[in-house]
Amino acid sequence: MERTTYVSEGTLRRRPAQRRSQERVERMLDESARLLDEVGYEGLTTKEVARRAGVPIGTFYQFFTDKQALVRALALRNLEAFLDVMSDRLTTESLPDWTAAVDLGIDEFVRMKRSRPGFGVVDFGEVLAGPGGPALPGTQRVLDEALENNVVVADRLRALTVEMLGVPPDDGLARAFLVAVEAADAVLKLAFRAHPEGDPGLVAECKSLVRRYLSAYLS
Repeated sequence: MERTTYVSEGTLRRRPAQRRSQERVERMLDESARLLDEVGYEGLTTKEVARRAGVPIGTFYQFFTDKQALVRALALRNLEAFLDVMSDRLTTESLPDWTAAVDLGIDEFVRMKRSRPGFGVVDFGEVLAGPGGPALPGTQRVLDEALENNVVVADRLRALTVEMLGVPPDDGLARAFLVAVEAADAVLKLAFRAHPEGDPGLVAECKSLVRRYLSAYLS
């Protein structure tokens, strides 16, 4: 089950204390993801999200200030789902080395792009015109008002690597993960511009690029 970390990140106007309220919030996020696939970000409206989720519009505004807050909560839920899968697989699978973890992360991201509702428009923060971009202006800091989305993602991945793989933390590693995330983000956008399902050759190049770059820090 996905952890609802986005609830404690200041995304919601109030925490859904009761099970019924939690289910309503989840339904609103589920419907917003489906609507993003159907009509895109510009076509997404709070009124339609509430209608599809079967809640009064007043209930929507009890939890979300506006459409932007809804999308931020969805992006945070996506990130937590991705990290949960990574943590579970790193715990349960016997990977030969850290390079297999890189491949695992890229494969999971591609899988989410292909199959997770709304992920082609809003993955980990940026609002995209399509799975291959471009990003809409002003959406670089959706996850955290003070930090760019990729900075947040890179820090979470670095922390997971330190915890799960026993890599010593240092400032150089933090910078390396940011560069790796930025590079992977650019190449994977290219892969989805080249093919709706993500061009396999470009996905393979992304893995090779990240493995080679990080080898200076993780080997």
